[in-house]
Amino acid sequence: MKNLRRKTLAAASAATLGVGLALTGGLAPAAAAGPDTSYLVLAPQGANTTKAAARVAAAKGTVVASYDRIGVLVVRSTNPDFATQVAGAGVESVAATAGLGTALDEGETVEVSAADVASATGDPTKEPLYGQQWDMNMIHVPQAHAVNNGSANVVVGVLDSGISSTHPDLATQIAKDKSTSCIGGVTNTTESAWNPTTSDHGTHVAGTIAAAVNGVGVTGIAPGVKVAAVKVVNDDGYIFPEAAVCGFMWAADHGMQLTNNSYYIDPWELNCRNDARQRPVWQAVQRALRYSQSKGVLNVASAGNSNYDLAHKITDTGSPNNGTPEERENLTNACLDLPAEAPGVVTVGAVGPTGEKSYYSSYGQGVIDVTAPGGDSRFRTQGVRPTTTDQILSTTFNTVTKTNGWGYKQGTSMSGPHATGVAALALSAHPGMTPGQLASFLERTSVAQSCPDGVYNPAPLHPDGPHAYDATCSGGARNGFYGAGMVDAYNAVK
Repeated sequence: MKNLRRKTLAAASAATLGVGLALTGGLAPAAAAGPDTSYLVLAPQGANTTKAAARVAAAKGTVVASYDRIGVLVVRSTNPDFATQVAGAGVESVAATAGLGTALDEGETVEVSAADVASATGDPTKEPLYGQQWDMNMIHVPQAHAVNNGSANVVVGVLDSGISSTHPDLATQIAKDKSTSCIGGVTNTTESAWNPTTSDHGTHVAGTIAAAVNGVGVTGIAPGVKVAAVKVVNDDGYIFPEAAVCGFMWAADHGMQLTNNSYYIDPWELNCRNDARQRPVWQAVQRALRYSQSKGVLNVASAGNSNYDLAHKITDTGSPNNGTPEERENLTNACLDLPAEAPGVVTVGAVGPTGEKSYYSSYGQGVIDVTAPGGDSRFRTQGVRPTTTDQILSTTFNTVTKTNGWGYKQGTSMSGPHATGVAALALSAHPGMTPGQLASFLERTSVAQSCPDGVYNPAPLHPDGPHAYDATCSGGARNGFYGAGMVDAYNAVK
């Protein structure tokens, strides 16, 4: 899905590209050491990991993280035959993970200058840059704040690239005792570990959800709630399944009620459950999601920036180096965008300042649950020249100069946290809802939007071509572009 827009990485080595299947058989003679590779090793559903851990040791692997509650081990090994040798009693499936996928390229952040901040005009929210937050008015945040601006008892896990703990709009908003890095599938709670290192994406997302009302910068949708940094994006821009599994488990075990997920899980943009090479990733992620849901967590995910009809999958162009092009064509709906298409996850599309589907937003009847502002810098029906102000303004962190600021981004990565913020307000105003009840409430309080007539052509002058972003909407009051409709903060709290 390209929630975080991605660029193709050079093909991984043949040794790394090998993935284990659900195999049977005894141990083979040891081979020469290969590259240090990460694996997910799954015990049978409902079983603990004791037998699987013994198989790992015998196959010359090292368990670096054990999620016994869901029967998943994160393992590293230099044994090139590890996937074959680990198979046997106590192991249902195994898959190599690291070295696959496409790297994060979330686009340039257009920073707001210090002069612009100084000259900005405040408004009743007392936030100097609020006048540039068109997205907040679109979903009636000022009206919602007059009723409820969020409870500190609600904690949102931001599974992303980390959150700047020194940002003036976020320093008071972060639940540091619930923050961690999950890189490599292993938790590290030191503050430096969960701060951003190569990307400000997570800081931008966190600001949309919960930037403080403090007379500085911008406001978040739910400034009264807390956010926890759960770092799952590594410095090379990958979100490997072991990090995502770790993130969902951490959120579940540390009292979070919501997680925001603005990414797709490597190594495949579309993970095919009917492909034995890919199924272990689906199984591990699904187990972690189910566990988190059982602990009261609602997971919200962005739909993607590929203008892709997720209800009618044909080809996977986001995974060019994870198999031949032929292997990624003629796909079926057994191939899923994770975590967005996993059961129980709220999937969010994006709209621009006109309220129409953003040109890049993926869609699909029965896939999109709700929509929210994500920005659209290339198209406005009013004929106004597109500018960065048609994107989403939020908190930023310059990873080169190590300075905090504010800036614009666009994508379903930005629409997702709008839905998460509204869900956080809803839970603050109406505590006690289960994840399923909260998801249903978020949909019921959204404002329905109809499909546009005919083929939707949002960017006729786009440099990629006049029809590069054509899309067809299907459905009625609930449809493939907008799901149940636009999230509404006021409806959620009144």
